[in-house]
Amino acid sequence: MNVCGLFRRHLIVGILACGVTFGHLNASHALDEAAAETLINTLMDDINHVATSGKPTPEIIRDFEAIFAKYSDTAYIAAYVMGVDGRRATPRQKKTFSKVFQSYVARKYGKQFRDFVGGRLEIRQVNAVKKWYEVEIRAFMPNQSPIEMTFRVHNRTGQNLFFNMFVEGVNLLLNERTEIGTILEKHNGDIDALITELEQFS
Repeated sequence: MNVCGLFRRHLIVGILACGVTFGHLNASHALDEAAAETLINTLMDDINHVATSGKPTPEIIRDFEAIFAKYSDTAYIAAYVMGVDGRRATPRQKKTFSKVFQSYVARKYGKQFRDFVGGRLEIRQVNAVKKWYEVEIRAFMPNQSPIEMTFRVHNRTGQNLFFNMFVEGVNLLLNERTEIGTILEKHNGDIDALITELEQFS
């Protein structure tokens, strides 16, 4: 993948990390095609609000993290990203990793947040898949060719939440899992060392 393609993927991971479900609906509302589509539309409203706020980068990153914490299935994402190593993590390590990971992705991708200014989404179709919905969209970004994306939305916790996405066929949650695995391997499987490195990332 060329540098431009890698940058675009990183930008969309930022959208994942921040937008990750885009406007809670009332928990009593069952997830259906319309609700899944509404989540995506609300996500873009939230992104545009922050991206056009004119705030300095540190504040944008804080907003970015707040949206992630509020709207994503953080427990699922953190458990998936940690992979099989999560089975040997203590409850304290799991809780700490989940919190540190959301800060890590906010810092990692938040600086690219402004590049979404002027972008728009075109929802192509919404499909029911097993216990979740896939929302296929086309993202039009300023000065870039359109990007094909698929958002996965589920209701595992009783709330409609985003839990993964694909960009041009690339599973971004799996990519993050691979990167975390690489860091963990560098520290010989030491989960506390992994957490410390993520805390120090800038």
